[in-house]
Amino acid sequence: MPATLNFFDTYILMAIMEEVVPNTFFFRDRYFPTGEGDVFAADKVLTEYRRGDRKMAAFVSERIGDIPMDRIGYEIHELQPAFVGVSRLLTTDELKKRGFGEALYANSTPAQRAARLQRDDMRDMDLRIRRREEWMAVNTMLENACFIQEYVDDQTKGKALSVKFYEGTSDHLYTVAKPWENFMEMRADIIAMCRMLSYRGLPVADLLLGTQTADAILQFDDLQRLLDKNSGIAIGAINEQLSAYTGVVFLGTINFGGFRLNLISVDESYEDKDGKNKSYFPVDEAMVTAPNCGHFMYGQITQIDFGSTEYTSHPGIRVPKFTLDQDKDMRKLRLASRPLAAPRNYCPFIRAKKAVG
Repeated sequence: MPATLNFFDTYILMAIMEEVVPNTFFFRDRYFPTGEGDVFAADKVLTEYRRGDRKMAAFVSERIGDIPMDRIGYEIHELQPAFVGVSRLLTTDELKKRGFGEALYANSTPAQRAARLQRDDMRDMDLRIRRREEWMAVNTMLENACFIQEYVDDQTKGKALSVKFYEGTSDHLYTVAKPWENFMEMRADIIAMCRMLSYRGLPVADLLLGTQTADAILQFDDLQRLLDKNSGIAIGAINEQLSAYTGVVFLGTINFGGFRLNLISVDESYEDKDGKNKSYFPVDEAMVTAPNCGHFMYGQITQIDFGSTEYTSHPGIRVPKFTLDQDKDMRKLRLASRPLAAPRNYCPFIRAKKAVG
């Protein structure tokens, strides 16, 4: 006799969640992937990074034989990721309504409609959490930190939290001499930014551009002349291409003093609490970095599962929870996560504010 699955069990819901095809987000996917060992069976996660070593070996007398070298220190921090949770109610009224995309005269039973709504709700909730993760990834790159405002309901603010990946002042900021008006001004600043990373032994591959910065660069007359194949200087090529990410355009590749960078225009956006469209990345800024410069880590979720009276801890990227209010004939499905976006090395991104006027 085949086993009957309990679709309200947390482990079954987590298995269903893993089968949901995730939406793609540029910063999270390219710069903060989640790998093996990034999901912790604990409330806190460990982040560690160290500065690069650029010292040389010394010349020593043969009689001495060698000079001991100090071991490179590294920093390790224990952090508790913030809690992200969204939920959606299912009432008897909603089971009687025609759902979005459902045939006008569909013969769906209340149970079938509930299952479909539950699947769609999990997808919608996951998408909202992914937008928050994208915001966390961008803010970590912009601030070398993440400043979090907790809420106790839709309008009431709770604690203000911060996670900083530096002590004192951060070394990820670069001040341009003046807003770029031509390519040669831009080139000098970009080379200096690239060297800030290469001096630390870190890779440099991408030049991220806000939309105003990208538009201004493409209009530089001296860049257009250098891109002419008859100029005699192989500086690169501009060949704008849409990417798999909404609002992200790969412009081409340009050589900055030997650093061959992918120029990427970023116009990803989200809807804020006031219903206004807001860009993840500032429109007048620029940043040099490389893919896989950071990673997302996840702490466990502790909850009382449906049908149980004991607390259970679930390590996972997404943890669902089903609850039932029999008195009000109401179901609730919650999706929770404890994400933390952290750099893999010390300051693997360099930010230039107000790059263009």
